[in-house]
Order: sequence, then structure tokens, then C-alpha cells
Amino acid sequence: MEEQEHQNEPQTTEYEVTTYLRAHPQFFEQHAHLLTELYLPSPHGQGTISLAERQQLAQRDRIRVLDARLAQWIKLGEENDAISDKVHRLSLGLLATEELVVMLALLEHSLREDFHVPYVSVRLWSAPRTAENSKLSVFATVDQEMQRWASSLSAPYCGHQPGMPLQGWFGTDARPVSYAAIPLKGEKVLGLLVLASDDEKRFRPEMDTVYLKRIGELVSAALLRHIAV
Repeated sequence: MEEQEHQNEPQTTEYEVTTYLRAHPQFFEQHAHLLTELYLPSPHGQGTISLAERQQLAQRDRIRVLDARLAQWIKLGEENDAISDKVHRLSLGLLATEELVVMLALLEHSLREDFHVPYVSVRLWSAPRTAENSKLSVFATVDQEMQRWASSLSAPYCGHQPGMPLQGWFGTDARPVSYAAIPLKGEKVLGLLVLASDDEKRFRPEMDTVYLKRIGELVSAALLRHIAV
């Protein structure tokens, strides 16, 4: 009979226990002995541990997660600083260069050596200021469809080859699999800077394009001195 009465008593739910403990944070201060008397399964699968030990393990795990996150932030900060330095050196070089052919060589060298981009190509469809520069490959004919596509880009395009024949810009033997197409702009789009890699993960649609856009702006400003706007 007594056992049946106990069975008929309302059972305390996990939610009620949780709610009570949250509403009474002083509970374990008033019953400190429970911290060492209550035993829980070890999260590492080695028997049981006291509630106090479990709290210590949880705290250590949180600290490890925070340490890893901090290390990642520091690494990203250092990488961004290194990229900023490279972009700064490139901008100084572009400003110091007077001849277009030298400027283009400097640009390609910087992108290949400092940024480790194996394929670099520039095409301009605005007329050059001098007849001599018109012989440079950067002024090779670019079809209207490509020009319209470049003009439609509000940000650098990154990913696999788009529906444009960019692969041919790097020679017949080149087989890049990822691309970054950066529109070069004055008052309007005047050309395209295309970077490419054999690594399919180098230029991805989801990647941050802040530095690519900045490089495009620097190159555009430098090129404006050499084209008939």
C-alpha cells in the first residue's frame, strides 16, 4: 500500500530540477558537500568523477576553446598585416613607375612573387595614350561580350572559369582551374585584371575579396595615366 502511494506521487521532472537550480544559485553554497558527494560519468569515459571535478574539466575545455580561438584570431591578424604590407609595396612601385611596360612587368612580378599567383593577365579596351603602347599585348582585342561581363561585375569574380574564355589569356599550355577577375575602373570599366591558379581552392566564390578589390583600385589608378580617357 505504501509503495503504491509512492508511485502515485507526482514525479519531479528534469525541467523542474533545472529551473529550481537556476532560480536558487545559492543552493550549492548551502549544500557544498554535494559537490563532492554527487558523482557523474566522466566525459573522457574513465569511470565517474565528482560534480566539482566535472566543473573543473568543463572550465578547462572552455579555456582550451578560447585559447584556440584567440590563436586563430592572432594568426588571421598576422596574415592580414603581411598582405597589407605586400599591397603597400605594390602601390609604391606602381606610383614610382612612369613607363607602362615597366609598370606591367612590376605588377606581374609582385603578384607572382609576393602573392604567389602563377597566372596574371591584364586586358585594356580603352585606347592607349601613345601609339607605341598600342603594340602591347594588354591592348589585344577583347570581344564585346567579355567587356559587358566585366562591366557587370560589382566586385571581383572568384571561382572556376566563368562562361568567358579566360583560359586563353595565359597561353596555350596553361590549365588554371580557379580564377579571380578584377574589373579595372575609371569613370567606367576600362579593362580586366585576371589572376588564376592551378589550385582549385585558391580563388573561391565565398572568399573575402577586400584585398583583390584594393589591388584593382590601385592598378586602375596607375593605368589611368597611360590610357586615353
